Amino acid sequence: MAREYQLHPFRTPAVLRIDYAHELNPQQLAAVTAAPGPALVLAGAGAGKTRTLTFRVAWLLEHGVPADRILLLTFTNKAAREMMQRVADLIGGDLGNLWGGTFHSVGMRLLRRHTDRLGYRPDFTIADREDAKDLLAACLAEAGIDPKATRFPKPEILGDIFSLAVNLGYTVAAVLERDYDTFVPLAEVIEQVRQRYVERKRATGLMDFDDLLVLWLHLLETHADLRDFYQRRFQFVLVDEYQDTNTLQGRLLDLLAGRHRNLMAVGDDAQSIYSWRGANFANILEFTRRFPDAQVFKIETNYRSTPEILALANAAIAANTRQFPKVLQPARKSGEKPILVVCGEAGEQAAFIAQRVLELRDEGQSLEQMCVLYRSHFHALELQMELTRRNIPFQITSGIRFFEQAHLKDVAAYLKLITNPADELAFKRLVKMLPGIGGKGADKLWHAFRLRLAGSGYEPPPPVLVGEFSDNDGGLAPMVELPVIPVAPLLAGLAALVPKKAAVAWAQFCATISQTEADGIRDQPAKMIRWVVEADYADYLKANYDNPRNRLDDLEQLANYAQQFSHTSDFLTQLALQTNLEADETSNQQELDDEEKLRLSTIHQAKGLEFGTVFVIMLCDGMFPNARSLNSPDAEEEERRLFYVAVTRAKNELYLCYPLLRFMQGGGNTLQQASRFLGELPRELVEEWSLRPQLSSMSYSAGTETNEVPF
Repeated sequence: MAREYQLHPFRTPAVLRIDYAHELNPQQLAAVTAAPGPALVLAGAGAGKTRTLTFRVAWLLEHGVPADRILLLTFTNKAAREMMQRVADLIGGDLGNLWGGTFHSVGMRLLRRHTDRLGYRPDFTIADREDAKDLLAACLAEAGIDPKATRFPKPEILGDIFSLAVNLGYTVAAVLERDYDTFVPLAEVIEQVRQRYVERKRATGLMDFDDLLVLWLHLLETHADLRDFYQRRFQFVLVDEYQDTNTLQGRLLDLLAGRHRNLMAVGDDAQSIYSWRGANFANILEFTRRFPDAQVFKIETNYRSTPEILALANAAIAANTRQFPKVLQPARKSGEKPILVVCGEAGEQAAFIAQRVLELRDEGQSLEQMCVLYRSHFHALELQMELTRRNIPFQITSGIRFFEQAHLKDVAAYLKLITNPADELAFKRLVKMLPGIGGKGADKLWHAFRLRLAGSGYEPPPPVLVGEFSDNDGGLAPMVELPVIPVAPLLAGLAALVPKKAAVAWAQFCATISQTEADGIRDQPAKMIRWVVEADYADYLKANYDNPRNRLDDLEQLANYAQQFSHTSDFLTQLALQTNLEADETSNQQELDDEEKLRLSTIHQAKGLEFGTVFVIMLCDGMFPNARSLNSPDAEEEERRLFYVAVTRAKNELYLCYPLLRFMQGGGNTLQQASRFLGELPRELVEEWSLRPQLSSMSYSAGTETNEVPF
C-alpha cells in the first residue's frame, strides 16, 4: 500500500508593511492573524470591533489573498466604505476588486450577472418602499379588495408582513400570528395577495429589496454550477454585526462558505436587540454548533468607558443564560460610580434631568456630549415638556416628537370635533380615514355638515357666564361656556351623501362619536381617548400603521397625560401649545443647526454611538423591561441585552433613573416597582441619590453631600 505524503503549498514569506503587534492588543491580534477556517469573533462594546475587522482584511491581502477573493459584508454602505478606505490607507493599495458592501448591494451586483436564470432582464428595476407600496395597492385593486372597507392591511403593512415572512423564513400565517393577530382570519386572502404581488413583480421586471436576498439564495440553492462558482470565488467571507443577521442572511453566509469554510463572523451576542425586525439571535448563538471546529476569539478590552461603568455593564448582562460569557476589561483610569436616581414621579424625573444637564453644561460639558436614553418613545413625554419649558435645546434621534405623531393626531381629531364642531381640519381628517372618501368627498361632506351645524343654532349662541375670568388686553373679561351641540346626530344626517363603500364605516364612526360625546365621558379627555381607541380606532391603526403595539402604547400614554386635565378644552389647548412649540423649532431648524443640543433617543437608535454622559430613564418593571417581554424568557433576555447596550453607551457618567409613582389608567398615581434589571445589580456598584423637592428649588443628596439648584 502506497504511503500518503502531505504536500504543503509553498509561498514566499509575506513582507508586511503593517506592524500588527504594535497596532493591536493581544486579543485583537489573535483574531486578525487567525489561521484559515471558521471563526467567531465576539467583540464586546467599545472593544474595537471595526478595527479588528479592518486589520483582518489587511492581513489577508498582505498574505497574498487576491482582493477579488474576499467578500466583506456589512449592514450599511457607510460602514463598508469606511472599512475599505481604512484598509486602503493601511496597505497603500487599490481595493477596487474587493467585494464589499451591504447584503443587498452585493446581492444586486450578483443578480445582474445571472438574471437569465431567473427570467429577468439584466436591467431589472429595483423598487423602493414607495414603489412596492404602489404595486401592492394595484394588486389589492385587481383583487377587488378595499383595505378601508374590510379592515384589510394597507399596502405598506402588507409589505412589512411579506418582508418579515421571507427574512424570518416564516409563512404569512405565522407572521400574522406573531405580530398581526388581528388579521389571522384573513391569512388565506393575504397569501393570495402575496402570490399576486410576486407575479406582478416578475411581469413588470421589478425586484424589491427583499428579492435581492431571496433570489440570491434561490440561485445558490437551485443552480449547482453557480453555487460552486461563488463558493470557489470567495475564499474568505467576513461579516460585520453578525448578531443582527436574520435567518435568510444566515443561510446565505453558511452556503457561501460551504467550500473553503473561511467564514469570520464578527459581532457581540450581548448586543443582539433587533428580533422585532427579523434578526435571528440563533445565528450567532449556534455558530459553533454549525461549525464545530470554529475558533472563538473574545475581544474584551474596552476603550470607551470607565472601570466603574464597565463593572455595572458586566453585572447587567450576567443574568442572561443564553450567551457567550465575557467580561469587559477597562483600558481607562477610574472615574465616578454610576448614579441611581429614585424620583417621586415622572415630572420629577424630568426636572432632575433638566437641572443636572444644566449643571454639567456649566461645568464645561457640551449638550452634544450628553444623551437621554429610553426604551420606548412615550417614556420621554414629560421630559420633552420640561426641556421645552426651560428652553433647553434638544433633538430626537428616535423619530418625530411625541405630539407630532400621526396616530396621536388622529385620535385628538375626535376630541377636537366633539369639543368644537366647527373645526374643519378635524372633521376632514376623520372622514378621510373612511373608505372611499378623498379630498373632494371630504369637502362635499364638510359643506353639508357646516349647513346643518349653522341650522342647529351653533352660530352664534347667547353666552352663558360660568363665573371665571381671563386676562384680555390688560383687563378682565368674563369667560363664557358655549352650549353643547351634539355632533353625532349631525353626522348621521349626512349618511345619504356618503359613498356606498363607506356606509358601514360611517355608521360605526357616528356611533363612536355618539358614545364619546355622551355625558360622563365628553369632558374627561382621558376617558374620551380610551373610548375612541377601543370602539373604533384600534382596528384602523392595526390596518394602517406599522408597529401597532407600540402605537397603542403611545395612545395609552396620551390618555395618562390627559388624566391631569379636568376639561377636554384645557387638554387640547396644552396639546396645541406643545405641537406649535415643536413646529416652531422645526421651522427655525436652519437657524439652530449650529446650536448644540441635548440628544434624546431610543436605545435601539443609539446602538453604536457613545456619549460622555448618559441618562437612562423610566427603569420601571413593565416599562423597561417592556411588559410584553415578561411572558417569554427569550424576550426578557433581549430586554436585558437592551439595558446592557444603554449602559455601555456611557463614557464618563451614567445616571439610572426611575419614578416611584406613575399615572395609570383609571386615574391617580400607581406605585411602580424598580426594573428587575436594577435589582440584579450589586448595590456597591452604584451611588444612590435621593431627591428632595422644595417650593422654590429641588435638591438631591449624594451620600452626605447635598446639592441644591433653583428651578
